[in-house]
Amino acid sequence: MTFLWSEKTGRLCQNENMYFDAWQWQWIQGHNTPDDLVPVTAQNALRNMTEAGKCRIIPVAVIGPREADAQETATAENIGSALAKLGLSLICGGKSGVMEAAARGAYNAGGLTIGLLPDEDWHAANPFISLPLATGIGRARNALIAQSAQALIAVGGKYGTLSEIAYGLQFGKPVFGLCTTPDVPGLRKVGSVDATMEALAIALLAPQDM
Repeated sequence: MTFLWSEKTGRLCQNENMYFDAWQWQWIQGHNTPDDLVPVTAQNALRNMTEAGKCRIIPVAVIGPREADAQETATAENIGSALAKLGLSLICGGKSGVMEAAARGAYNAGGLTIGLLPDEDWHAANPFISLPLATGIGRARNALIAQSAQALIAVGGKYGTLSEIAYGLQFGKPVFGLCTTPDVPGLRKVGSVDATMEALAIALLAPQDM
């Protein structure tokens, strides 16, 4: 898929007669073709749109175990930071482990971090959640995370993470896996944070009919 950027109009285009509405997050047919279109990667397309403003900050979920190892923690933190730098918000379960590491990465990079907590009190959120939402519904909040996110990134994980992966796939969301994430049909395994970000950006920007 080819993405084209116009600096003059601040618009992302796919070809000469399609541009991306960054507020509605959909491709629109028909417009005056800018004369300064240049190819960009999907990641740079996202960065350009968010920096240009008038772009909705859509949520991407980072999921994984509360008891994460060093590799999972470092990977999750890098994922969170990368999401913030693309202008995306992070949504997670708001607790410890992978969730806290991802939130720390996003928060320190200036991103919006949303925590859907299983608890009844928002004070149970980790210190890097800027928008804590106390659902009070326990593990059932896993379904809310999967439904609320436009895509999910799993970093490791066991049964709890598997439930979120299953919900995400059931809801038709792109779901990516890193580190020791179990193989599940439909899960997209990727080898690095940068490869995940590029695949994520392509998935978020792809026309719905593709």
